[in-house]
Amino acid sequence: MKYHIITFGCQMNWSDSERIAAVLEDAGCKKTLSMNEADLVVVNMCSVRQSAVDRIFGLAEKLKALKIEGKKIKTILTGCVLPIDKKTLSERFDLILDINDIPKLPKILKISTAKTPQKHYLKIKPEYASLFSASIPIMTGCNNFCSYCVVPYTRGREISRPAKDIICEAKNLVERGYKEIWLLGQNVNSYEDKKINFPRLLKQINDIPGKFWIRFTSSHPKDFSDELINAMKKCEKVTEYLNLSVQAGDNKVLKAMNRPYSIEDYKKIIKKVRKEIPDIALSTDIIVGFPGETKANFENSVKLFKGMKFDMGYILKYSPRKGSAAAKLKDNVSKEEKVRREKVLTDILRQTALENNKKYIGKEIDVLAEKDKSDNLWLAKTRTNKTVQFQSNKNMLGKFAKVKITGALPWGLEGKLYE
Repeated sequence: MKYHIITFGCQMNWSDSERIAAVLEDAGCKKTLSMNEADLVVVNMCSVRQSAVDRIFGLAEKLKALKIEGKKIKTILTGCVLPIDKKTLSERFDLILDINDIPKLPKILKISTAKTPQKHYLKIKPEYASLFSASIPIMTGCNNFCSYCVVPYTRGREISRPAKDIICEAKNLVERGYKEIWLLGQNVNSYEDKKINFPRLLKQINDIPGKFWIRFTSSHPKDFSDELINAMKKCEKVTEYLNLSVQAGDNKVLKAMNRPYSIEDYKKIIKKVRKEIPDIALSTDIIVGFPGETKANFENSVKLFKGMKFDMGYILKYSPRKGSAAAKLKDNVSKEEKVRREKVLTDILRQTALENNKKYIGKEIDVLAEKDKSDNLWLAKTRTNKTVQFQSNKNMLGKFAKVKITGALPWGLEGKLYE
């Protein structure tokens, strides 16, 4: 049986797809890069945004067309699937499977060569997509119930993986030569396994012998402790990069979003982080046009962006998501105004990112090469998660290198490789 996996969503969805692939490979299936050649198509969806769900409907039509053409193909939908999505999509897929039930796939498909399924899908050893960078989910689910988000309704409440399983997976990766490990969770800094919280988990992974980088996402301001800041500072393998979602720059909007912190709280965290880790690069997530967000409320987001001088920001225009608490509110900010607000913040971000990047010019920094763009042009990441491009006629993929930064752009850097 040939299989093809289509993934939508965040790093957690991509990590889940690696485990789906592992189950199918273990059952004797073979991967194909085209759904036109597949006997089985697994769609790993994201329900967080309506636009992502709309893409599933479009994909379902393409799969339907293949069947009409006579292609014998089985289709399975999994991932973050809301009950309302299951209802509307049930006639468009042969099977809708909860992500926790992925180990049951061989039995469902009646593949006799499969081994005994694992008790929990996170115990499955992944079929890693990369040979040098890997993601390790340390937890799944969420307890925060932000009013715009449906993750608690798709993934359930927070469940932390046993620390020993995480450490074991990390050790195996390092022994196989992996250079970068991402720790994943909807809210990693609420991780807890008995007496091991997230800062202590970082320290244990940091103590694994070998040269590799540790990154993590996502973090919630309400759980961002001084202990975590101290661990980030002292663990030399934890990179100087932090994504800390703010979601709005106004306290009234934050309250409507059910985000239990104030802008003043957020600023205090950033001040502490920058004091203890001066080289930190900071990114954030923010939503514009949330129901009830006035122009005055938005101006507070503008002030925040100007004051924080973020290195990167993921700016989303609000769209109602059925199943979330915010969907009951009147979506009273026009599409045109949402576009305008997105542009305002993007323009500020472009300026602050460029200013921050110019500070790298002339510096010699370590990078991890990630991609060959062609014509001997390589793309790499710095410890601060900035993209650098440099020339080399050698195979640099998955290797650490040292480059001297020669130029700066808003969204990246240019460098020269030290041979």
